[in-house]
Amino acid sequence: MTACPPPPSAFTPREWSIVRRHPTPRAVQRWLHQTPYNVERGGETLRSFRGVVRHGIVHCLEAALSAATILEQHGFPPLLLSFESVDQLDHVIYVFQEGARWGSVARSRDPGLHGRRPVFPNPRELARSYIEPYVDFSGRVTGYAVADLRELGPYDWRLSPRNVWKVERWLIDYPHKRLVMSDRRYRELADRYRRYRSRYPHRKPVYYDNRHTWMFVDPRPARATG
Repeated sequence: MTACPPPPSAFTPREWSIVRRHPTPRAVQRWLHQTPYNVERGGETLRSFRGVVRHGIVHCLEAALSAATILEQHGFPPLLLSFESVDQLDHVIYVFQEGARWGSVARSRDPGLHGRRPVFPNPRELARSYIEPYVDFSGRVTGYAVADLRELGPYDWRLSPRNVWKVERWLIDYPHKRLVMSDRRYRELADRYRRYRSRYPHRKPVYYDNRHTWMFVDPRPARATG
């Protein structure tokens, strides 16, 4: 893990302005909330921070890479937390520590899969906070992994003008630790989700008990975008 962060001169003026104005995880989470979601149907892109700034849209792994790029310039290590799911629609978030506590920065079409305040004692408990909001029509967490992007060495995941597919392949192959819920609890959550979406087809639920740990909480149910 010897790859060093790029110097300020490697960024464009627009990119560096974003880096400079977002020195904390909370600030980066706010910026990602304000960036439209990159609604893909077939996994067409995996852009670096440079690509996100250029195109002005972002999906979950692009958000995690952007957060890592920005916050690395402010002294945070570039750590990702990857989830595996039974439906192979995996989710990736950026994770950080404040003191002895862990939090996250994330972007998703589902409000329960966004960032978390740094209140968790370890990455496993942070990952567990995503288990229930992950359940939808097909999603169910089976495992998680914390991965340091510096393991990729000189590979340019930060500012490449091209898609950085190597990051996705690296995360798919990365050893994940088992993380599951009981079948009974899964069925309860899945049934509740289906009932909610049947009643409110254009909303995503925000009824979870752990909402107090979310980085930002919108009291209104989120509109569904996919």
